[in-house]
Amino acid sequence: MEAEEKPKVFVSSSGVSYYAPSQDVVYTEESPGGDYDFLSRLCVDWEAAADLPPEANVRTAKIRTGVVLGRQGGMIQQLILPFFLGLGGPISDGLQPMPWIHIDDIVGLYIHAIESENVEGPVNGVAPQIINNKEFAQAFGKALWRPAIIPLPKIAVNLMFSEDRAKIMTDGQKVAPKKALDTGYVFKYPDIASAAKEFSKLIYADAMI
Repeated sequence: MEAEEKPKVFVSSSGVSYYAPSQDVVYTEESPGGDYDFLSRLCVDWEAAADLPPEANVRTAKIRTGVVLGRQGGMIQQLILPFFLGLGGPISDGLQPMPWIHIDDIVGLYIHAIESENVEGPVNGVAPQIINNKEFAQAFGKALWRPAIIPLPKIAVNLMFSEDRAKIMTDGQKVAPKKALDTGYVFKYPDIASAAKEFSKLIYADAMI
């Protein structure tokens, strides 16, 4: 059934797993991908399913989301205890890239995609600062006033997370939010230090309750 009033924009969710893991290449929305493994092919199929027919005349945006960091769930929820106890550290050698974004910014990016008519097609949902897992661990530990030097073996990650999520954490990509920046989105947490300070404050607030 056709809607009496059709939407002006359709925003769908995808992932940075579209791009193959690499410690050298910096991916933008124009970079090729989608042919590396199951997750990359899933991203292609998912994005294709979001394509509307040209006659619909509806602007479409596809957010390729990185690792979302926030106090209430996901990766941070799983890592709070070891880091709070001073037992945190990088995953394996920590050199794998970690495309990340603060939860406030991924929400803001969706709003930006809805409200900004110049946002169309794939949009990398990651923060501007490109880091590796070791740099994340150091920033999180510093924000908690804890050391972060004890490596977490890959086998432990596989036990803590689902296979697909674990793979994202152990085999990362360098991804840049070119379209978000080019279309005027201003990141609230552009660097890992400011993001870590924010959700670490919430962790201490919870501990006082």
